[in-house]
Amino acid sequence: MNAKRSLVMLGVALTALVSSGCALLLVGAGAAAGAGTVAYLQGELKTNQDAPLDKVLKATDATLKEMKLTVLERTEGVERAKLTARVEADKRVEITLTKLTPKATAISIRVGVFGDEALSRQILEKILKRL
Repeated sequence: MNAKRSLVMLGVALTALVSSGCALLLVGAGAAAGAGTVAYLQGELKTNQDAPLDKVLKATDATLKEMKLTVLERTEGVERAKLTARVEADKRVEITLTKLTPKATAISIRVGVFGDEALSRQILEKILKRL
């Protein structure tokens, strides 16, 4: 395991630990930090992918367009992008993309206040098909 990947795993594990307040999640989040692994915790679907931020953002835009979701808010920066859209049921969909390395991006998807795992996974699946 290379040093960059170890740092990514540690960062995701610490983020999960701090945001959840539960030390037991450290083991689960550490295991979920590898590229391609998906974790659904507290209403949010998270994964890290071996793809640059700009490529993941393009795939996300295409997915939202395919699903006919209108983007209500959009913020883009060098290290992070956040898109907020609405689904037909008038739920907010928030997708946050965070640059981990020049070739790796963290993807976080939340649907509604409490989350919708099925819809979050559907969105992620469509994004991943485009990468």
